[in-house]
Amino acid sequence: MERFLDRFKQNRKLAIRMVSPGFGHLSSQVVSAFGPTHRNAHYFFLLMLQGSARHVIDLQPYDVGNNELLFILPNQIHELPKAKRGGDYFKIGFDENCLALLPRQYPFLVNPLNSQKIHLTPAAVARLKPIAEILLGLLSTMDGDPELIVAHLNSLLTEINTAYFAADKSPADSKLSKYIAFKVFVENNLTDHPKVEAIAEELALNPNSLYTIVKHYSGQSPKEFMTHRLILEARRRLYYGESTSVKELAFELGFSDPDYFSRLFKKVTGQTVAAFFQDLSSNE
Repeated sequence: MERFLDRFKQNRKLAIRMVSPGFGHLSSQVVSAFGPTHRNAHYFFLLMLQGSARHVIDLQPYDVGNNELLFILPNQIHELPKAKRGGDYFKIGFDENCLALLPRQYPFLVNPLNSQKIHLTPAAVARLKPIAEILLGLLSTMDGDPELIVAHLNSLLTEINTAYFAADKSPADSKLSKYIAFKVFVENNLTDHPKVEAIAEELALNPNSLYTIVKHYSGQSPKEFMTHRLILEARRRLYYGESTSVKELAFELGFSDPDYFSRLFKKVTGQTVAAFFQDLSSNE
């Protein structure tokens, strides 16, 4: 998947690709070569205007319907829908290098509210659709102007960012900013198993304040959040066959004691690593 956008990008200078009902579809041979399940190496967005589809992200199913948007982040496990109904949509994928060219940051991309599906208002859809159509036109030739593509991608992500936080009255307040910083720190230091006190110090907070913020936005304590994030990574690697043994997986995730890791996995998921792996095998 690392080479997918490099191989199938629609612009000479940008690793970006769009698909709509009548545009951008790859041959069935190419699609089958990548398989229905893969670890995303890029950002992926599905803007469903009319129709429905079920995508699975990190083993969690998401039913996407009319006027809804689904986004998937790099390193997440994405299972494509087995069946699709209806048909007016836009799909867009782009890599980190493309994102780095944009003029601002988009807080929703760290998914602070833990919701990868957004229900869009009619007004938001009315603004997003023409932006997507312009991007589609710019990507209809490999020589589309990269500056124009970046400008319209910025508009698209700005609209999505606003829609993501629509239910939050203060999306830019300091508490949410601290929570976003907490999630970023955890992602960057996940296998180091950072102490809550060290994270609080890094974010210029006391541990009690960090606890209150993380609990408010995630429903978990900072320690619980990090534990669940580690086990999610374990499930991803097991699902995608990236580790060959419990011991290897435990060490990869920073656990010095594989038995402790196994107990923690069962506590979080309700089943042993062996049972989880057996369930995966029986579903193949």
